[in-house]
Amino acid sequence: MTTGTPGGGGGADTGRAAGAADAAGAETARSLVVERPGRHRIALAPPPLPGPGELRIAVHAAGICASDRELYEGTRAEGYVRYPVTPGHEWSGTVRAVGPGVDPGLVGRKAVAEGFRACLRCARCREGATSLCLSGYDETGFTRPGGFAEHLVVPARLVHPLPDDADLRAAALLEPAAVVSAAVLAAAPRPGERIAVLGAGTLGLLAVQLLAAWSPARLLAVDPRRPRAEAALTMGATDACTPAELGLDQGTDAAHPYDLVLETAGAPSTAHDACLLARRGGRVVLTGMFEAGATGIDPVRLSVAQLTVRSVFGASSAAWSYAVQAFSAGLLDPARLVTHELPLERFGEAVALLGGDDPTVGKVLLRP
Repeated sequence: MTTGTPGGGGGADTGRAAGAADAAGAETARSLVVERPGRHRIALAPPPLPGPGELRIAVHAAGICASDRELYEGTRAEGYVRYPVTPGHEWSGTVRAVGPGVDPGLVGRKAVAEGFRACLRCARCREGATSLCLSGYDETGFTRPGGFAEHLVVPARLVHPLPDDADLRAAALLEPAAVVSAAVLAAAPRPGERIAVLGAGTLGLLAVQLLAAWSPARLLAVDPRRPRAEAALTMGATDACTPAELGLDQGTDAAHPYDLVLETAGAPSTAHDACLLARRGGRVVLTGMFEAGATGIDPVRLSVAQLTVRSVFGASSAAWSYAVQAFSAGLLDPARLVTHELPLERFGEAVALLGGDDPTVGKVLLRP
């Protein structure tokens, strides 16, 4: 095994027969383990065997995001990570083995899987809101082994098979696409609306692609990094600008022209700004992960303008299905966001890239 700091689980088992043969062909598999904040290593172990109702995926690619950086730096909220852990909640791969009770026909299929381990029994799960499960937080890559590994085991009920010709490099971004899909489903866009997206990072650019499919009259992308904002113009946005150019300090309804505002940045002022940008009677969906100290929403503006405000955390099964369908139909091209691909051993470099301020750095993938 190796250690480092930033800068520096077969065939069909329904059975065991095919699964054992696969394991014999790959006696050890690598995984990245974060033992505690600031400390990681590459571990070698036999590929994990899927149990009843589970299957094993050979990981093709896994995306790294701000949540993974928080996990590594130790700043993720208490209860939302369990050390030691193999991170990686954004990934894609191919089914290599199935456990008892799982269709052996899935072996060889390209696939992604939902991250939340919802109980499917509580009131929220019964409503279909699996991302609001009342049984407590439990997610692949944070409390369960994730995709920064050659193999991982997941419940078969969470798996979404992909078309045979799917680009697995692009499919690694279907987790953030599912989060954006949850926001789009909550927003209920209509053709001909004026829509603004605050933030042109991964979530923002995926949102632009999905919202463009609704034929908006105007689709504005806003980001303080002008190159990122202008990148949205190649993905369906009709306009791009920086926050300074929005004119939100004008204090008139002329500065608030948007029927729908989708916030994706989680920056200190973006929730506040999103509500200022929406027209009277408009809709706002908050998708970014905010930290303590963020500017609050003006209750006067909220009340007088009669805004509808929704928030999104994670993605339900319905949102995952929406994202996979959009991807399979060619309405979503996540591959355009990828700028860097690194092996597991360069995890520290990937974290450093993500934490830098280079506007040319887009999505960073690890390739087990």
